[in-house]
Amino acid sequence: MQPAQMAYDRAITVFSPDGRLFQVEYARAAVKRGTTTIGIKFKDGVVLIVDKRIKSRLIEPESMEKIFVIDEHIGCATSGLVGDARALVDYARLIAQIERVTYGERILVEQLVKRISDYKQQYTQYGGVRPFGASLLIAGIDEKGIYLMETDPSGTIMGYKADCIGGGRETVMEIFEKEYREDMDMEEAILLGLKGIDAVSDEKIENLNIEIGYIKKGGTFTIMENGEVRKYIEKYVEMKGEA
Repeated sequence: MQPAQMAYDRAITVFSPDGRLFQVEYARAAVKRGTTTIGIKFKDGVVLIVDKRIKSRLIEPESMEKIFVIDEHIGCATSGLVGDARALVDYARLIAQIERVTYGERILVEQLVKRISDYKQQYTQYGGVRPFGASLLIAGIDEKGIYLMETDPSGTIMGYKADCIGGGRETVMEIFEKEYREDMDMEEAILLGLKGIDAVSDEKIENLNIEIGYIKKGGTFTIMENGEVRKYIEKYVEMKGEA
């Protein structure tokens, strides 16, 4: 670390002369070290795909959650520090339930994402705290449309047609730039997501613990059963072998 940088990275509230908040950048680096997390919009919904990246055969895969239901019409996938992500998911669920109790309505996806991002932004602004070292990919459908949105440790919001957070993002996004189509069905979107994970994984995709969640128009956010996930992985492996 350069001596000039050390003067500016000890507190979240101190900008460097070139306008950088080093603690926020370190939080973003924590996300890049996280698991590969993918979101893809298809013609009538959104799918989230996560490589759980389990390093020991002694770990129970079911004990690691990477995809969460926030409300019946919204789900999210996380990458970065697991504890930070869990705290953000709990906050999002609370906001969604307050909307239902107060107004008797489902919260709008953009409204929820903005509340989460405002909450994260506060932790880049006040002394005595640190940024959340987690990014969220939020998928949802409401009366205004189909959404796939990312919120990062700085509180920035971005909407995407296809996105990746965590390890291997650059490689996966290159694949999406070349192969994503807006008219894909859910199966095509899942197979494209699996291709992205396969491209950045050190192991064979059939040996990975993949988690998939999705929502379609008129339905609720659903996390797939393991058996259904394995069928998609087998189909991808078969398709890859024929290519």
